[in-house]
Amino acid sequence: MIFKKDDFIFGIALGLIAPLIGFLLYKFVKFKEFSLADMFQFLKSNPNLISVFISVSLLANAILFTIYINGHRDKTAKGIFIITIIYAIIAMIFKYW
Repeated sequence: MIFKKDDFIFGIALGLIAPLIGFLLYKFVKFKEFSLADMFQFLKSNPNLISVFISVSLLANAILFTIYINGHRDKTAKGIFIITIIYAIIAMIFKYW
């Protein structure tokens, strides 16, 4: 199975994709009446919500990281962790600048 793979690059790929899926899930659960274009427009007018969306999106990475750490697939977990840190830095930049 693909999720049993232990590879750093695979972890980076998962770390990049999971927050996007988390973002879309949060959008469709919390803001289902908005189209994707309307959602981005709404986020532009309410910049404090950007950090909320990024935080919820990173929850997907936290779940994946936990699964891979508990499964002793440390190389994949390391890739997920590095991308999570990069996303967190971006979230802080959006919040404070």
